[in-house]
Amino acid sequence: MRTVRIALCQINPTVGDLKGNVKKITGYIEAAAQHGPDIIVFPELAVTGYPPEDLLLKTQFIEDNISALHEIREKVEDFVVIAGFVDKKGDIYNAAAIMHRKEIVDVYHKIHLPNYGVFDEFRYFQAGMRYPVYRMGDFLFGVNICEDIWYPEGPGTIQALAGAEFIININASPYNIGKSGFRERMLATRASDNSAVIAYLNTVGGQDELVFDGQSLLMDQNGEILARGKAFEEDLVVLDLDLDAVFMKRLHDPRRRQQVIELQTERLERVTINRKQDGAAARKKLLNVSVPSPAGCPVFSMEEEAYSALVLGTRDYIGKNGFKKVCIGLSGGIDSALVAAIAVDAIGKDNVTGVFMPSPYTSQESREDVEALSLNLGIKVVEVPIHTVFESYLGTLKPAFSGMPADITEENLQARIRGNVLMALSNKFGWLVLTTGNKSEMSVGYATLYGDMAGGFAVIKDVPKTLVYMLCRWKNRVDGRAVIPERILTKEPTAELKPDQKDTDSLPPYDELDPILRAYIEEDRSFDEIVNQGCDEERAKRIIKMVDYSEYKRRQSPPGIKITPRAFGRDRRFPITNRYRSW
Repeated sequence: MRTVRIALCQINPTVGDLKGNVKKITGYIEAAAQHGPDIIVFPELAVTGYPPEDLLLKTQFIEDNISALHEIREKVEDFVVIAGFVDKKGDIYNAAAIMHRKEIVDVYHKIHLPNYGVFDEFRYFQAGMRYPVYRMGDFLFGVNICEDIWYPEGPGTIQALAGAEFIININASPYNIGKSGFRERMLATRASDNSAVIAYLNTVGGQDELVFDGQSLLMDQNGEILARGKAFEEDLVVLDLDLDAVFMKRLHDPRRRQQVIELQTERLERVTINRKQDGAAARKKLLNVSVPSPAGCPVFSMEEEAYSALVLGTRDYIGKNGFKKVCIGLSGGIDSALVAAIAVDAIGKDNVTGVFMPSPYTSQESREDVEALSLNLGIKVVEVPIHTVFESYLGTLKPAFSGMPADITEENLQARIRGNVLMALSNKFGWLVLTTGNKSEMSVGYATLYGDMAGGFAVIKDVPKTLVYMLCRWKNRVDGRAVIPERILTKEPTAELKPDQKDTDSLPPYDELDPILRAYIEEDRSFDEIVNQGCDEERAKRIIKMVDYSEYKRRQSPPGIKITPRAFGRDRRFPITNRYRSW
């Protein structure tokens, strides 16, 4: 029986931390080597972290990344190590180094460069031109990178037709809701269409707005899952692949023979990797290999996946940027409650401080709900009333505002005072301020610049309000108790910036608003299409105008975690100065 033992190292690198990434990679090489692998694999741009963005315009960074790769090369023994890095050959390439016995035996250059959504790879990289296939002993395999596998007739198909029995695809594939299932279906199609095993390795971790979910996959030649890496955690997945089963399937598929005859490409190359026989024999003696099974790494529900992404993105943004503690303005509302719960799960209750800043309009209910939430989460709460400061502002501005009625200006003053309080605590104690605005509010500008938008990281910036409720209910359900107090879940949302204020004074109910926002922002639906979905014409016009007119606010907001298919900022880029209307 012909088998190959592969080790997928699902790691969490940090962009620009070349020394730290080398240390992590070499540590995983040592750990994987204990299982006697033939091949050890690391993610796309594992050496630099992904995405390195304009670091790639610094020649010193490129040279340092190549030096880092050579440090890794020195740790490679009689097995193959594949790792992503930036190659320099006249131009720069998103590349995979194929290393064996302290040598770089070949380098694969990514052929299909994504340039949509959050990706800007044409800005930095040259596209590859080669389709190498590697022979090691009695088996052939192909290597390609991320986007390459998404093309039905891409590098993986050409490599399989050239004889590769399994395809190794290294990735830095960002998370959004629903993507993991779609990705899994695509990989199953590639595996079955090409009668090849697919080893899909994804990175894991948070990088600014992006979260990488891991969930690496090994799929057999029929598109059935052999093993799945953990979701949102580092993992080492080791498995023996049955290559005779691949050969048997190909014997029964005559279509391949015609396709092989038609395969004509000057860019197809074969590279031989010569292993020592004693190394292969030693590997076969190592029988006790820990192999995660699909049952051992279950598929998460949508709520668990989204919540886990928010926790990981928050943890990594805090830790990778050198912070240890955070503070959150607690209002007694559902948004700040969810952010506080995420923060506690990300960095621990002792590192989270709530800040309660009552105004003349803060209700007793809100005070009680903040107290209940803080007790449930086990976090400290600092109270900083803003009554006196607010009165001082009003007195200072009274001459300038003479004869003018109170309006939203006075409401925003309270939000800005709170923003100043939070930033003062951040300056004094070194706490990172986590803002609490959700995607629904950010979409229509229901937020105050330099007020509740002030802070360092916007945890739920891409979470629609209806999903905020779903995540809070999920959190209570899985914890088996009301971590988020029930009254917070049931009371009507309010900013409490004037007497008897409710969100619905300014906005439609969120269960009506969110579908309109999804249609306009994430699906790019026109005014007519939104109306045809059942929305009132005047309401549709009003909401579209609010979204467009609020772009200037969003440009000034802190970064936040992307979890939907179309997030503001890196994903959706809209002009501030814009007079286009679709009606």
